[in-house]
Amino acid sequence: MSERTIALVTGANKGIGYEIAAGLGALGWSIGVGARDEQRRDAAVEKLRAAGVEAFGVPLDVTDDASATAAARLIEERAGRLDVLVNNAAVTGGMPQEPTRVDPATIRTAVETNVIGVVRVTNAMLPLLRRSASPRIVNMSSTVGSLARQSGPAAEQTAGPVSAAYAPSKAFLNAVTLQYARELSGTNILINLGCPGYVATDLNGFRGVRTPAQGAAIAVELATLPDDGPTGQFFDDAGVVPW
Repeated sequence: MSERTIALVTGANKGIGYEIAAGLGALGWSIGVGARDEQRRDAAVEKLRAAGVEAFGVPLDVTDDASATAAARLIEERAGRLDVLVNNAAVTGGMPQEPTRVDPATIRTAVETNVIGVVRVTNAMLPLLRRSASPRIVNMSSTVGSLARQSGPAAEQTAGPVSAAYAPSKAFLNAVTLQYARELSGTNILINLGCPGYVATDLNGFRGVRTPAQGAAIAVELATLPDDGPTGQFFDDAGVVPW
């Protein structure tokens, strides 16, 4: 069993995911870099190691059952447990996203990665998380998934463009996370949602106004919550996000 805190970050080869890995790694943790693409995964691991982080690659396609199972087996063989899981991997699904124009396949793609992928990976990792003294699960959501913000007065809306795939997939993720929190109540597993803000990444064509490092800060905060910290809640840098 490793003495270091062990974390797995999905979609960690670039953008916010990479910066989450870097931020947690700077704490002296051992970081599993979860990613599908072998070259990008290896490059991210090499870059993290050059920065002094104990990083290791975890081949992981969140849309594939066998891949999630193999990832859990790799972490078990390497560390014997998992302390922190950050479900960061996500896709927009594609364009257009106006509900009158969207292809149902676009919605299906967003949900498969952003919701079902989180369930798949979380359930694969739960046996390892249960071996931890202070397990944490952080699901990276978005304030565009806030129904309160989507339905509020125009002046209060900070919910992005009209979207029938990406935004609803994040609302779905929020709802599923609440169900995990209900089921896991009474255990030592804390599970929360974090929004990174409007970060410049390839997900939005680099139109965001925040850096990936700024976006990663909320994940680092939620991954390091004390044992009496919150669970089943939704946060951004400003505090609690309305559902």
